[in-house]
Amino acid sequence: MTALIEELKSIASPTVVDARGVSCPGPILAAKKQIGGVAVGSVMEVLATDSGTLKDIPAWCKKMGHDFLGSFDEAGSIHLFLRKAK
Repeated sequence: MTALIEELKSIASPTVVDARGVSCPGPILAAKKQIGGVAVGSVMEVLATDSGTLKDIPAWCKKMGHDFLGSFDEAGSIHLFLRKAK
């Protein structure tokens, strides 16, 4: 396991968006809905099963100015992490 995955797993994210079982664009819409309640500088975790989310979340972060921290797969779920920048 890479150091990045270990680092991501150690993040205790206060906001977790569970979009597992939802196909595109569901996970990105759920993330957009939840990001408003996240404090600037805090981390939000998105749980998804749709592989398209691996492209959608980083692209959305870039567009919105948030920091995409990375992702990993575990037990059939994709865990994606981002830090709210503004």
